[in-house]
Amino acid sequence: MPDLGTPEGWLPVVFLALMGVAILAYVVLDGFDLGVGILLRAAPEAERDLMVASIGPFWDANETWLVLGVGILLVAFPLAHGQILGALYLPVALMLVGLTLRGVAFEFRVKARAEHKPAWDFAFFGGSLLAAVSQGVMLGLTIVGFRHDAATWAFALFIGAGLAAGYALLGATWLVMKTHGALQSAAVRWAQQAKWLTGAGIGAVSLATPLVSERIAGKWFALPEFFMLLPIPLATALLFFILWRALARLPQRLADGNEYGAWVPFACAVGIFVCAFYGLAYSLFPYLVVDRTTIWDAASAPESLMIILAGACVVLPVILAYTVFAWRVFGGKARLLSYG
Repeated sequence: MPDLGTPEGWLPVVFLALMGVAILAYVVLDGFDLGVGILLRAAPEAERDLMVASIGPFWDANETWLVLGVGILLVAFPLAHGQILGALYLPVALMLVGLTLRGVAFEFRVKARAEHKPAWDFAFFGGSLLAAVSQGVMLGLTIVGFRHDAATWAFALFIGAGLAAGYALLGATWLVMKTHGALQSAAVRWAQQAKWLTGAGIGAVSLATPLVSERIAGKWFALPEFFMLLPIPLATALLFFILWRALARLPQRLADGNEYGAWVPFACAVGIFVCAFYGLAYSLFPYLVVDRTTIWDAASAPESLMIILAGACVVLPVILAYTVFAWRVFGGKARLLSYG
C-alpha cells in the first residue's frame, strides 16, 4: 500500500469513497423507483397512475448518481474501467436497454391512447426488471472475479433475482409511505413477499464472498478484523427483524386509519442496503477487481486526479442540493400527475 500521506496514496482512496457514495446513492434512490416499476404489473390498472406519480418527481434525477459513479470510474480508474466494463459488456448493455425502455415508457404511457397504455405499462415493467436483474448479474460476476462458467453464471443470475427483489422491497415500502387506501395495503403485502428473496440474495453474497478469496476470508474471520465486520451482520439481522415486525403490524393500523410507523419499513430497507454495501466494500477494499487490480494500480496520475477532484467538489454538492430540494418540495403523499 502506498504512503497515504502523499497524493499518490490518498487521492485514489478519496475517489474510491466518492464513487462508493455515488453508487450507494444510486442503488437506494433509483432502487425504489425501479422497484415501483417491477411492481407495476401486480397492481390493478386503476392504481398504476398513482404508482408512477409517486416516483415522477424523482426517478430521472436519481439516475444522475449512476452517471456520476461510472464517470468517476472512467476518469479516476481508467484501467479498472476497461477491465470491469469489458468483462460485464453483456449485462451493462442489457441494463442500458432496460433503462432506456423504461424512460421511453414513462413518457409515452401518460399520453398514450387507452388501448395502448397497457403495452407501455408492460414496457415500463419490463425495462425496470431488466435493469434490476442486469445490475444484480453485474454484482454477482464482480464478486466471483469475472469468471465465466455455468456455476458463476447461475450464481450471478440468482443475485440478479435477489437484487430485483430488493428493489421491489424498496419500491413497496416507498409506496407504503407515499400512498394510501387499497394501494398502500397491497404495498404492505408486496413488501412482505419481497423481503424473503432479498434476504436470500444477501445471504448468498455473504456466503460466496469469503469463498472466492483467501484474502477476504482472512478479513472476515481473522482477529481482530472479525470484530470490525461483526456489527454489520448483527445490524442487518436487527433491521430485518424490525422490518418484519413493522410490516406485520401495519395492516391493522392502516385499517384503523393510523399512519403511525408507515415510514419504518422504507427506513429499514434503506438500512439493509447500506449495511450490505458497507460489508461488500469492506471485503473488496483495496481491490477494484478481486485480488487483481488495486485502486492504486488503476488510478490516473495524481496531477489529473487533483483537477478532477476540483470538479467533483463542485458537481457533488450541486447534485446533493438538488436531491434534497426535490425531496422537500415533493414530500408527503403522492398525487396524480397532470399534463397539459
